[in-house]
Amino acid sequence: MAKVRYEKAPDVDRIVQAVMARFAGKLAHINQFRVLCVRSYGSQARAYARIWSMPQVWKTALEIDAFYVIEVLHEHFDKLPAEQKERTILHELLHIPKTFSGALLPHVYGKDGLHIEEMVKEIYE
Repeated sequence: MAKVRYEKAPDVDRIVQAVMARFAGKLAHINQFRVLCVRSYGSQARAYARIWSMPQVWKTALEIDAFYVIEVLHEHFDKLPAEQKERTILHELLHIPKTFSGALLPHVYGKDGLHIEEMVKEIYE
């Protein structure tokens, strides 16, 4: 099995900044300086991107506030047109709860059963 390789993704950082600016009202709870972006190579996952949280045990041990990492999978993400890349990043950002606690929201959450993909469509349309 091939080893997955990661590198920083400044181009994805710029997409995060653009999405944060465009949808500032919906994403005001996100500290974009605590959202880091990496690109992976060699992953077997079928996702375009995924978001990683910071568990409480790490925040406590390191005595730091929450961070999030958005990983884009080179094999899938890099082939997308620009608008789909932006939608994918928005989807990942919507997993961050209003508390910015280091936790993640599931795809379907809340008493109303909000679905992240439905939120993406609502925001764009």
